[in-house]
Amino acid sequence: MKIVACNSNLPLAQAVAAELNLPLCNVTVRRFADMEVFVEIHENVRGEDVFVIQSTCTPTNDNLMELLIMLDALRRGSAKRITAVIPYFGYARQDRKSGPRTPISAKLVANLLVEAGASRVLTLDLHAMQIQGFFDIPVDNLYAAPLFVRDIRAQYGDRDLMIVSPDVGGVVRARQLAQRLNTDLAIIDKRRERAGVSEVMNVIGDVKGRHCLLVDDIVDSGGSLCNAARAIAQQGAASVGAYVTHGVLTGQAVPRIAESPIEMLTLTDSIQATAPVMAASNIRQITISGLLARAMRAVSDESSVSSLFD
Repeated sequence: MKIVACNSNLPLAQAVAAELNLPLCNVTVRRFADMEVFVEIHENVRGEDVFVIQSTCTPTNDNLMELLIMLDALRRGSAKRITAVIPYFGYARQDRKSGPRTPISAKLVANLLVEAGASRVLTLDLHAMQIQGFFDIPVDNLYAAPLFVRDIRAQYGDRDLMIVSPDVGGVVRARQLAQRLNTDLAIIDKRRERAGVSEVMNVIGDVKGRHCLLVDDIVDSGGSLCNAARAIAQQGAASVGAYVTHGVLTGQAVPRIAESPIEMLTLTDSIQATAPVMAASNIRQITISGLLARAMRAVSDESSVSSLFD
């Protein structure tokens, strides 16, 4: 079993390697003068079970190309099995035709990964579950919910909690977390006027006096999350927090969250924290290194991955 790290999230790759008590494979990933990606593997990988850790986050296309070229290099180096470990799967929001003459980019990325040499994919909280069906190879989709449940119990103790879905599309995810915590569920009903802009219309559920936790898979611009937090606060919530798996946090997201009623936004480290995120007083990260390490060990040992869902 060998672990290869590309450049998108080296701290996470190093933490996973430490959990498995294995060194990272000696590789070079660099750019030529014209910014072409060049990969060189300095160890023998023939017949090895290789795991490549790379989130396809910002800069999305650069990180995706790094991953594809690394997969190709490993395939040409005669690795026995190559697992693409993609903690954050970029392009996942383009999982269907949103209008006439628009692409399904998630399917294109799936095709590219398979063609480049991936034998299987290991990822976390896919934005759309149907993306697993875009692949003709095994896909293991892990969930951050067990990590969130443990952290919520440690951080909030016996407070009167309520889980809140920031939109109708996230109800299934929020309901599962509410069931694990044996608490109630509320839903934000919103209408999106145009891409990147959301308007909160109604809060479904009685949040008055409750400690509310918004739950989602991705926070990008932060607009929807902050609007939902304001709506909950206006309805008399005792406090508002948020648990989100992937902190994309583009543009003015960090200052927007800092000015919102959200007391603490908890993210995983599927995407490496930027300097503004690390400096923010109401944003924190919890690590998924242990979860990924256990899943990678299970894949390598041919044992059950579904046991990690509990």
